[in-house]
Amino acid sequence: QVQLVESGGGLVQAGGSLRLSCAASGSIFSINAMGWYRQAPGKQRELVAVITSGGSTNYGDSVKGRFTISRDNAKNTVYLQMNSLKPEDTAVYYCNADLHLDAGVYLYRYWGQGTQVTVSS
Repeated sequence: QVQLVESGGGLVQAGGSLRLSCAASGSIFSINAMGWYRQAPGKQRELVAVITSGGSTNYGDSVKGRFTISRDNAKNTVYLQMNSLKPEDTAVYYCNADLHLDAGVYLYRYWGQGTQVTVSS
């Protein structure tokens, strides 16, 4: 059983900052990429940021220069530092992880339960 547990969401004023965390636990052999997505009401889920096991990163256009993704491989944890938040960043933020359950070749994608981020104007 694998679990991804997010924390750090909440209510913040525009211009403020939040830091999200997502810890993966369970029967994990290794983790490849980890990432953050978000979904606002009435909109599709969109990529926020992703980071590979080697530390390469990619960001959605709307968050470039404001958000920073990082990870602690020893703790199987990914972080999202969100600065200069805007009301349009309001959404449920989901983390995911592409991981191996054993030494085989198959990768499995797991998702967290989501954490609400609300930015007031």
